[in-house]
Amino acid sequence: MRKAWIDSAAQLKQRIAGHEQVDAPGPDAQMPPYMESFLAHLRLLVGVPFDYLIPDARLLPTECIRFFYLDRSFADRLVDGAIAVGKIGSREQAHHQARASYVSSQLDLTERHVRDLQRGRVRFEHVTANPLAGDADVITGFLLRSRAVSGWPHMDVRAYRFPTVDNTHPTPGFDPAAAEITAHQLRTLRLERLAPGVLIALFQGVPNMVMCEEPHHGVQFGVNDDGGQLTLLRRDTDGIAITGVPPEHDIKIPVRPGGLRVVHVAELRRRLEAARTGAPAVPPSPQMPMQDGAGNFAIALLDRPWRQRFQADGGQPAYHGNGRYVAELKVAVKTLDPALKRKLEGFES
Repeated sequence: MRKAWIDSAAQLKQRIAGHEQVDAPGPDAQMPPYMESFLAHLRLLVGVPFDYLIPDARLLPTECIRFFYLDRSFADRLVDGAIAVGKIGSREQAHHQARASYVSSQLDLTERHVRDLQRGRVRFEHVTANPLAGDADVITGFLLRSRAVSGWPHMDVRAYRFPTVDNTHPTPGFDPAAAEITAHQLRTLRLERLAPGVLIALFQGVPNMVMCEEPHHGVQFGVNDDGGQLTLLRRDTDGIAITGVPPEHDIKIPVRPGGLRVVHVAELRRRLEAARTGAPAVPPSPQMPMQDGAGNFAIALLDRPWRQRFQADGGQPAYHGNGRYVAELKVAVKTLDPALKRKLEGFES
């Protein structure tokens, strides 16, 4: 039989009279691992019913994205509600009040590991032994309801905080893995599908650019179908669509007779070369690869993963395909308002 923790009447009386019981952060005062992990997940809304997030379906219509702050007060009240299950009297209530600040500061560290715990990359013992340094930051995120979520369940989502955002930083076709880009990437705290067509993402910090990209599962060839007319974007030697080309100058795909929509490969090659060198009433695109072999022909037909950018105040191009689409969304302007920031988060700017 295990020896009793308190084995004298005097000590028992002292424990009953003492509200705080055990001084933190001693081992006996720490949260059990299962409890700390559960509460950290709760901090990031894991397990919270969707009706608590979106009480009416009209707030999240189809084909829309909604950016938001995560109210720290709301998340802390979720934690209080979970802990309240074990508070059956005034003594437990007093103990919780005495330890609330310690619990909150500990969860500030643990919540940053929730995504790694969900993906099985680390064990909880590693989290407690190697906590991430730094103070708790503002948590922002978005809800996306779209066919793109169900069509590409492994969509890559990244958030960035650049010092300034303009038309040239970062440039179209930038490499997300480049050191000058990753230096400004925000930590992704949660990225999960709540339903086949609904995606939630949470980030540590306030981004001024969010990027959603098709997964790189393979290389494929493809053309665009513009109302029955097959077209091809002009691409440079790296396979990246050339920006600033009006739609009427896209390359029209020739097909063979018979109505089966079989591509006329030889004629398509001639049209690609004509687009590179220029033709009557059509401006040239010298960035295109010269059609002198199968490799360059394949580059011209390469259908790279599409990347959608939501950036700044909605006035900058979100380079989607050939860069014609402009995201009419405000990502950082509203969330960077100092008064709103203090009101919602309690953080001083």
